[in-house]
Amino acid sequence: MAFDVVNPVTGAVGRSYDEMSPVEAGATVARAEASHLEWRRTPFAERAGPMRSAAAILRERADEWGRLMAEEMGKPVTQGRAEAEKCAWVCDYYASNAERFLAHEEIDTDARRSFVAFQPLGVILAVMPWNFPFWQVIRFAAPTLMAGNAAVLKHAS
Repeated sequence: MAFDVVNPVTGAVGRSYDEMSPVEAGATVARAEASHLEWRRTPFAERAGPMRSAAAILRERADEWGRLMAEEMGKPVTQGRAEAEKCAWVCDYYASNAERFLAHEEIDTDARRSFVAFQPLGVILAVMPWNFPFWQVIRFAAPTLMAGNAAVLKHAS
């Protein structure tokens, strides 16, 4: 089954995407798991680099993204640009704060030493609607990736 991107103003089909087969989906998850095994060992400072790069690209191309959202969803261009900027802010926010958020926390118990340790979990799946196409992805992906996990996203159907 193909998914068509239809301009809501003109009705024109922009692009079509084929649905992934179960085998393709499984291969995608396997690649994500393989990536996670390396990514989880990557220091926070190195994880922050790609996140800051994503923020810069979102800002640099905000006009383009705004027009794309207008064509594909009928969203006003100004709202699309604002969504891209909000996503850039979130990328920078987690790049700057994830290490602090995920630092070990000493806790008071009867034991000699107790703490809560936050460790990467693996491949994290999100099922998201597309009413905010960039925001739904970034609000999930930025903290997930900065925590050392791999992210797999499926649109809600």
